[in-house]
Amino acid sequence: MTTLPIYMDDHATTRVDPRVVEVMLPYLTSVFGNPGSVNHSFGWDAQQAVDASRQSVATSLHAQPKDILFTSGATESNNLALRGVCLRNEHKGKHVISVLTEHHAILDPLDRLKRRDEFDVTLLPVSNHDPNTIGTIDLQQLEDAIRPDTVLVSVMFANNEIGTIQPIAEIGELCRKHNVLFHTDATQAVGRLPIDVNAMHIDLMSFSAHKFYGPKGVGGLYVRRDGPRPKLLPLVDGGGQEGGLRAGTLNTAGIVAMAHALELALDELQTESTRLSQLRNHLYSQLTNKFSDLLLNGPNLNGLGHRLHNNLNVCFGDVDGEALMMSTPDLAISSGSACSSTNPEPSHVLRSIGRSDDETRASLRFGLGRFTTLADVDVAVQLLTASIQRLRAMH
Repeated sequence: MTTLPIYMDDHATTRVDPRVVEVMLPYLTSVFGNPGSVNHSFGWDAQQAVDASRQSVATSLHAQPKDILFTSGATESNNLALRGVCLRNEHKGKHVISVLTEHHAILDPLDRLKRRDEFDVTLLPVSNHDPNTIGTIDLQQLEDAIRPDTVLVSVMFANNEIGTIQPIAEIGELCRKHNVLFHTDATQAVGRLPIDVNAMHIDLMSFSAHKFYGPKGVGGLYVRRDGPRPKLLPLVDGGGQEGGLRAGTLNTAGIVAMAHALELALDELQTESTRLSQLRNHLYSQLTNKFSDLLLNGPNLNGLGHRLHNNLNVCFGDVDGEALMMSTPDLAISSGSACSSTNPEPSHVLRSIGRSDDETRASLRFGLGRFTTLADVDVAVQLLTASIQRLRAMH
C-alpha cells in the first residue's frame, strides 16, 4: 500500500538509510570528541573513526586513503578542485575546458575564474542526434580544444537532469595523453555506478553523501597523490586540517555515515541497478501509454550504459511542467536541478540537447531510489494523469 506523498526526486537528495542512521548516532552522542583533539581519548576515538572511514571511502573508489579529502559536499569540492587547481597553477596556463551541460556548481566557479582571474573557459557542446548518446561530448572535439596553456578539464560523470553518463575513462586517458589534469563532478555517479579512479585516469573527483542515502552536509574530493599530483590552493584557511587543504573541524558523524552509506550502495549496486531500471522503464511505459505526445529527454532507455538506471526526464507536450507539479502536490518530482529551482530560466541542459524553450518548460525529471516501489510508480502515473486531464480541460 503506497502512502502519500510519493517521493521521486532522488537526484535532488535521498532519504538517509536507517542502517546509516544507526551507525551515525553514536558519533553524535557518546563518541562526540573533536578528531583534532590529540590529548585525550575522546579525540583519539573520533580520529580513529575518521581514519577508518577514509580507508573505507578510498577502498570503495579504488583509491588510497591519502587521496580522500573530506568536505561539506560536492559544491565545496567542485570549487576547491576548479579554483584550487587553476589559481595554484596559473603560471602554467589560464585555460580550462568543461561542458555546456554541467551543474551550476561547476559553471559558476568557472564564471568566477573567467571574470575575476582572467581565465579562458571553453565549454564543449554535447550530442543531440544519436538517441543512444544524447548529452555526451565528442572526444575529438575535446582533444581539439586542448591547448598548451590548458591546466584542467572538468566533465560531469553523470548528468543530474537527463542522466547521461559520459565516457569518463576515455576522457581521462585523453587528458593523461596531453598531460592535462582531469576533474569530474561525480555527484550523481558515486554510489550509483562502479568507479575506479585509477582505471579511469581521474585526477580529481567530487561527491556528496546525500546522493547515496547518507546525510547532507558531508562529501569529499578525491585528489590523486601518486605520480604528478594535482597541486591545490586552499580556499579555506584555519586549523590546517585535511593536509592543510581544507581547514575546519571534521564532521565525524557525517564522515562515518558517508563511508557506511557508500559501502551499502556498492554492496547492493547490481541488484539495485536492475530493480531501478525495471521500475524506470515501467514508469516510462505507463506514461507513454497514457500520453502519445510524450517526448524522452536524454539517452534511450535501452540498457547500453549511457544513462543512469534511476533517471527519467520527459516532456509532456503542451502541459507546463511547473503547473503540473503544482497541481500534483502528492508527488515529489522536479523540473531540473534542485540548486536552480528558483531560477525561472528554462533548463540549460535541455536547451543544450536541442529542446525548445516550450519543450523545456513542459519537461519534468523523475529520480527513483532505494525506497521507491512498483506501487509508488503506478500511483504516480495515476496522479499525473488526473492532473494533466484537469490542466488540459482548463484550456
